[in-house]
Amino acid sequence: MPKLLTPEQAREALNEKGMSIAEFSRIHGLNRQMVSDLLAGRKKGLRGEAHRAAVLLGIKKGVIIDHTKATRPKPHS
Repeated sequence: MPKLLTPEQAREALNEKGMSIAEFSRIHGLNRQMVSDLLAGRKKGLRGEAHRAAVLLGIKKGVIIDHTKATRPKPHS
């Protein structure tokens, strides 16, 4: 299992890839300001999009659920 990164290490990892916060956000369909807040330590990434971003950045252990593929109950006929 990969070691979790601090927000500073995650920012450096993006720099090492030559990737901006804006580009990372676009690729993953995330809000740029929210990603910036995570990397600055202003957000913890507890739920929703912030959780997903924190996991993708490697600063939080967690599972990402693709809600677009979640099964929904069939309506009654």
